[in-house]
Amino acid sequence: MSSALTIHHLRRSVSERVVWLCEELDIPYNLKSYDRELPDLAAPEEYRKLHWAGTAPIIEDGGMVLAETSAVFEYILTKYANGRLSLPPTHPQYGDYLFWLHRANGTTQPGLITLMFSRLSGNSKEDIGTRVTQRRVDENFEAMDARLAKFPYLAGDEFTAADCMSVFSLTTLRLFNPYSLEPYPNIVKYLERISQRAAYKRALAKGDPGLEPVISAHAPENTVW
Repeated sequence: MSSALTIHHLRRSVSERVVWLCEELDIPYNLKSYDRELPDLAAPEEYRKLHWAGTAPIIEDGGMVLAETSAVFEYILTKYANGRLSLPPTHPQYGDYLFWLHRANGTTQPGLITLMFSRLSGNSKEDIGTRVTQRRVDENFEAMDARLAKFPYLAGDEFTAADCMSVFSLTTLRLFNPYSLEPYPNIVKYLERISQRAAYKRALAKGDPGLEPVISAHAPENTVW
């Protein structure tokens, strides 16, 4: 598809969210994909030069270059979605939508990444920072599991951008930080539902061909580290 909107997608990264969002919205975009570089799996220099932040995702639209997942989501939803995949302030589940939309990058993913680096650094599970972070991550998953026991999606009855924002931390991120979801059956059922969405399948096939969605309860064995 030809479009002024270009998604610069770093494979096996959070930028899969943006590809998925655009597929759900069925809006045209150009996709440029990049592979991570060994040994530290960083983005290639070509990617890092696109924006001083140097992190995925990055989009271009006309002469505008934008980084940061939340900013990119807000931009696309505001400019291209015409109200789709978001809830208005008058909606009874608007607060839930906002909470889960921002929870992913505000709390969930930072906690999981902290645990990942703690593990890679060989820190003991009894380290105070690790213990506090693990407790917060566990509390987050407990609340998410309880939420998904009541509703099919995080914002409630409707699939929204909050789901597009949240799923990466529950799936592909586990290739970097292999944790189990066995204590959270409702999250696992949720991921099974998500994996059957046509737009999600298209997004992975285009952005990360060959990547099998990490949706099982047990921790993945084949990881990138």
